[in-house]
Amino acid sequence: MKMKRKQKGFTLIELMIVVAIVSILAAVAFPSYQQHVLRGNRAEGRTALLDAAARLERYYSDNNKFVALATANINTATETGKYNLGIALANSDQNYVLTATPTFVDVACGVLTLSNAGVKGSGTADSDCWNR
Repeated sequence: MKMKRKQKGFTLIELMIVVAIVSILAAVAFPSYQQHVLRGNRAEGRTALLDAAARLERYYSDNNKFVALATANINTATETGKYNLGIALANSDQNYVLTATPTFVDVACGVLTLSNAGVKGSGTADSDCWNR
C-alpha cells in the first residue's frame, strides 16, 4: 500500500490570491494615509500661525504697532521645517497678514494665512483647510 504524502507549503494560486488581496488593501490604504499625513502637517502650520499671532499681539500691547517676525523674536520656520512663516504689514504697522508657506506639496490648501482680525484663509478656493 502506498500512502500519499501530505503536501506542505502553498500553491502558486494561493500565493497569487494573497498578493492580489494585499495589493487591493494597499491601494485603498495608501491614499488615506497620505491624507492623514497632510492633515498632520497642516496642523503644524496652523499652530505656528496661531502662536505667531499671539506673540505679535503681545508685542503690540507693549509697543502699539506690529513688527517683523524677527523683531518680535518669532522663528520664520516651524519646528520640523514643514512651513516657512512670513508677515505682511499694512496701515502704518497697525494690521498684518501672517502666511505659512508649505515646504512640501499641498495642492488642496497651499499657503495658510491669518490676519490680525482673525480672518483665516488658504491659497486655494478650499475654505475648509483650517478645519482639516
